[in-house]
Amino acid sequence: MNIKNISIIGLGLIGGSIAKALKQNSSPLLIKGFDRKDVLKNALKEKVIDQSLNSIEDAKDSDIIFLCMPTEESLNIFIKMAPLLNEGTIISDVCGVKSVFQEVWQKTKSKGIYIGGHPMTGKETSGYSSSDPFLFENAVYIVSSFAKEEKNLNEFLDIIRSLGARVRFLDPYLHDEVISKVSHLPQLLSVALVNSVGENGNSSGEINYLDFAAGGFRDMTRIASSSFEIWEAVLKLNRKEIVNAIEALNKKLTQIEELVQNGDMKTLRSLFQDARIRRDVIPKNTKGFINPLFDIFIYVEDKAGVLSKLSTLMYENNINIKDVEILKIREGAGGTMRFSFENKEVADRATQLIEQAGFKTQ
Repeated sequence: MNIKNISIIGLGLIGGSIAKALKQNSSPLLIKGFDRKDVLKNALKEKVIDQSLNSIEDAKDSDIIFLCMPTEESLNIFIKMAPLLNEGTIISDVCGVKSVFQEVWQKTKSKGIYIGGHPMTGKETSGYSSSDPFLFENAVYIVSSFAKEEKNLNEFLDIIRSLGARVRFLDPYLHDEVISKVSHLPQLLSVALVNSVGENGNSSGEINYLDFAAGGFRDMTRIASSSFEIWEAVLKLNRKEIVNAIEALNKKLTQIEELVQNGDMKTLRSLFQDARIRRDVIPKNTKGFINPLFDIFIYVEDKAGVLSKLSTLMYENNINIKDVEILKIREGAGGTMRFSFENKEVADRATQLIEQAGFKTQ
């Protein structure tokens, strides 16, 4: 099987970004899309898709079908489409809950192939207008380990890697347990924290505690701005694992509460140290958990054109920057930038060039 055409059901943030990334790579694939008429009109106008689908069923003759609708809608389409698939057709979802899809598939008679997927990336905003061809760059793309023996898997993985993503296989049931702790729990914790502080104020109503929330609080609660419509189905379909995660967190908070109450600074210090050590091993240079990139830190002056100068230097020497982050910039003084590269050899070469250009690195 050579993959020649792909159908994307739902051209929102994820589906639209898949289409844009494939087109950005000058892919020869025929890309078809299904969504509202206004979305399809824009996607066709921008040449993000080649054809629009009149119905979901029209996608069944594609080589790959990506289900990129909200979770419950994707699940309903999956139930409907799976029995209709041609032999060898791959159907894949991008949803944040995997076990429910696997359970449906195991009960379904289909000539097709199911490869569960979950790209670990996103934005606070949704919809086609927010889609981005670079959304998957360096992001982990979880693929169900149940699909490891499927024929045509490698061709599917080639498509995923062409988006700029990094593949990680994971059992769909373990996926739901892991994601409940590293994604679903932080979302609920962020909501609880903002509401807990926001409901407080002095008796006269003159002071809103949130007026005093600084950068750390904003960074920690950024995801509290996420739409409930995105989360509703996830909270329903992964309820068991999410409740387990909340119970485990409650036990840890109760422990900390008792330590603070008793003034046990020694044990609290140990918890802080453990948290710092564990936090520091989280990859800083990917959008999820997978093979790390190689970082160099560049000290720069606060001058116009510095980033352009550095990126041009890399371009002229045929060095691909995998990720860029401006860490700290103090107006009028300077700060630090982080450049990430594919491997140590490229990072070492980049370091040499940047230092020769007069910058300090670490």
